[in-house]
Amino acid sequence: MDIMLILQLIVLFGGIYLGVKLGGMGVGYAGGLGVVVLAMLGMKVEMKDIPTDVILIIASVISAITAMQVAGGLDYLVQVASKFLRKNPKQINFLAPIVTYLLTIFAGTGHTAFSMLPVITEVAKGQNIKPSAPLALSVVSSQVAITASPISAAFVAMTGVCEKLGVSYPKLLFICISTTFIAVVATAFIVNKFYNLDLSKDPVYQERLAKGLVEEIKDTEYKEIKPYAIRSVIIFGIGVLVIVAYALAISKSIGLIEKPILSRDNAIISFMLTIGFLIVVLCKVDTGKLLSTSTFQSGMNACICVVGIAWLGTTFVNGHIDGIKEVAKNVVTQYPFVLAIALYFLSCLLYSQAATTRVMMPAVAAALGMTSPENAQHVWILVASFAAVSGLFVLPTYPTTLGAIAMDDTGTTRVGKFVINHSFFIPGTIMVAISVALGFVVAPILL
Repeated sequence: MDIMLILQLIVLFGGIYLGVKLGGMGVGYAGGLGVVVLAMLGMKVEMKDIPTDVILIIASVISAITAMQVAGGLDYLVQVASKFLRKNPKQINFLAPIVTYLLTIFAGTGHTAFSMLPVITEVAKGQNIKPSAPLALSVVSSQVAITASPISAAFVAMTGVCEKLGVSYPKLLFICISTTFIAVVATAFIVNKFYNLDLSKDPVYQERLAKGLVEEIKDTEYKEIKPYAIRSVIIFGIGVLVIVAYALAISKSIGLIEKPILSRDNAIISFMLTIGFLIVVLCKVDTGKLLSTSTFQSGMNACICVVGIAWLGTTFVNGHIDGIKEVAKNVVTQYPFVLAIALYFLSCLLYSQAATTRVMMPAVAAALGMTSPENAQHVWILVASFAAVSGLFVLPTYPTTLGAIAMDDTGTTRVGKFVINHSFFIPGTIMVAISVALGFVVAPILL
């Protein structure tokens, strides 16, 4: 290993470390700084290394969800979900992660889980269940669900890699949804069976209770639903179905549209903007309120993070692609699970499922010599390992993770002395591991 490679590695991990320390858009800022330093060290920096497609998909999806939020659609969805949880409080450890999983599948972003966290905390407290259990399961399931949502940037990026290698859109979607959903339920069962869930016996909770730091459970009060809230949800839902139907229609395995006017990426972007337009017009949305919503702000944050950190990662990978190919060819083919492990740890550093997918999957495919369906015998390894890009919970710095910690006034959702020994690490790792393990069973059979 020469001195230049060492310096470049220091810049790569230094940029990631600084980004994690800064948090929020600081991740993107630090990534941009890293790109500048890599350029000064002589690495080739190109605009094509910026994942423009990923950023535009995130931006367009967020724009449509923002319109739905202003119209009251998100409040309506949260109210429906919270009523469901409150009617079945004893099953909170199973139902809470399923709810956040489905919300993420529907919306294409895990930030929808934010609105469910206070409800999950209240219901768990009412059942004398440590809120840390359903909160950890729910946060992680919302992150894993990104790899199974047909309108998420990560899934679309994965589709772009796999379809060229002969993996049809329907098969990829089926594998991702089936393996991750089963993993969510299985992990919930493990936590429910083997965790100590008795809230009253938690010493931190007792200490906070004695100090008066735990709020009493309040009577349930729901916001008044805006006049066009349900209409906005229907418009968004129909739009998602149209996008999925179009994606199926242009896939080579179905082939209903042999020469599509719009590619899948372009369809998602244009359809989502159209959905936003229809919600604004038909639901009488005040466009002046769009920029101040929590959804828009979190979406812009995600875009900046992806711009900087993915550009930094892709620049480094492309600069050492030959060496990476050699290592991947020798290691991944003999030990396929190594790819999942690499994706798991890289995702917590790159702060994004989409960025991790965009940086790693094309590089690994190229490393394994896969350029067409004829030489793509190892493509199942990529598909099976895909869920491992969901390791954003490893470092307790992701917004939904921090939100869950802040909202749990019982103190059971916490970070330990060693940073990674937090409430999300074990449930999250189990969920990702089960998803990947199921992928390694299902993908070789179907592909």
